[in-house]
Parts: sequence; structure tokens; C-alpha cells
Amino acid sequence: MTQTVNKAAIARAFGRAAQSYNRHAELQRLSGEALFSLARGREQKQVLDAGCGPGWFSKRWRSAGNRVTALDLSPAMLNEARLGDTADAYQLGDIEALPFTDAAFDVCWSNLAVQWCSDLRLALAEMRRVTRPGGQVLFSTLAAGSLNELNQAWQALDLPAPVNRFLSEAQIAEAGSSLGLRLITQTQTLAFPDVLGALRSLKGIGATHLHQGRRDGLLSRHHLSQLAQSWPRDERGFLLSYHLLYGVIDCE
Repeated sequence: MTQTVNKAAIARAFGRAAQSYNRHAELQRLSGEALFSLARGREQKQVLDAGCGPGWFSKRWRSAGNRVTALDLSPAMLNEARLGDTADAYQLGDIEALPFTDAAFDVCWSNLAVQWCSDLRLALAEMRRVTRPGGQVLFSTLAAGSLNELNQAWQALDLPAPVNRFLSEAQIAEAGSSLGLRLITQTQTLAFPDVLGALRSLKGIGATHLHQGRRDGLLSRHHLSQLAQSWPRDERGFLLSYHLLYGVIDCE
């Protein structure tokens, strides 16, 4: 349940995508709305948005009548959230070492961020630590089985697919087993008009950092043609599927 990650490189990757993020964040909005529906109470709360990105859901929580603290690993993302006046307070920080006192929040929320952590067990323990008795930890993450279309298409190039490995559902459940974690599963499939659209959707949200490093060189037209021939599609277009897990910890 641990992985070696370069936090500075992750922050830079998401920083480069800070201004384009909201234009490509369809998955994040879909998963966030599903996660939001699991909250017991949605007003007059002290909320931490852990891994806030440009602050889409910080603003969502704030508009519902809560006081929101936005936290992100990327200074550029945090600045984008600040420019949008999305929260009441802004904090640069790491989910695995939250810079807050115990029991500081009623809700600790994290939408599609913890998959970038090096130790999920530690990340969940930290979110639980800063949440008050009677509060909730709510998070979404990606699990094994995500982006299978990308993996399948890349086999045509005889190259490793540019995608990180995700923890299995069982591993994610084990990471939160001592915290009373409940998990809900969902598969979301997005469609794009062409291969470049699918790849740009990943680049546009900063999700192109590879923990194992990136191969040199750009994709040629021939490579793109090969990908288009082998990429799974239907009448909607070229597909990208995500295996989503929604986690709920009710704090006693």
C-alpha cells in the first residue's frame, strides 16, 4: 500500500495544469458530486478540502454555507484557488502530513487526490486525525482497472502505457480498515472524439506524472494512427474508463 513518489515532481505536473484544469475536469466534477451526496450535513461546517486543485469543490462547499480551508501540494494550484476566491483560507501542504491540529474540522474532504500519496494508510490516518468526533472523512480515489483502454491501445506500440498503477479495491479497504472505512464503487466512462482528445484530457488535469519516469520522445503521427486503430471505442467516441472508489469514515 506504499509507493515511491516524487512529491516535488507531482506538484510541478499539477502546477503546469493549474490554468487548464477546470476545462478538462469532467471526471473530477462527476466524482465530486457523487462524493458530496455522501455527506451527512452540508452547511455550517468547518471543511478541509485536501488536494483542492483550483478549488472547484472548495467553492461548492463554501457556497453551501461552510467555512472552507483549501490545501494543495502545488503552489500554482493553490494560487489558482485563491484567485478564484474559492475558500476562506489557503494552506500549502501534504495530505500525509497535514499542518493542522487534531480535530480541527467537521469534514475532511479529498476528491481524487489520495492516489498521488506514497502511503494511503498514513494519508487516511492524517485525515481522520484532523476530523472532530461526529464528523466525516470523505474521499474518492482511483483503483486498479482504471484506464484499461489506454493500456490496451498502447500494446499496439509495443511500449509501456504512460499510466501509473493503482491500488486494488482490497488494498484500499485494508488501508482504512482500522478507521471504520466504508467503500462505494463506481465505474465512470468518458468518451472523446479522437485519441488526442483523450490524451489531452489527462494532460489538462496534470495526471501525466509517471512515478517510474517518462520515456523520451513525442508520439509521431504513425504512433497516433496505431493508437486510434487499437483504442476501444463505441458510438460516443474513444473511451477512457475509471474505476472509482468513494470512501466514508464516520468519526466517533
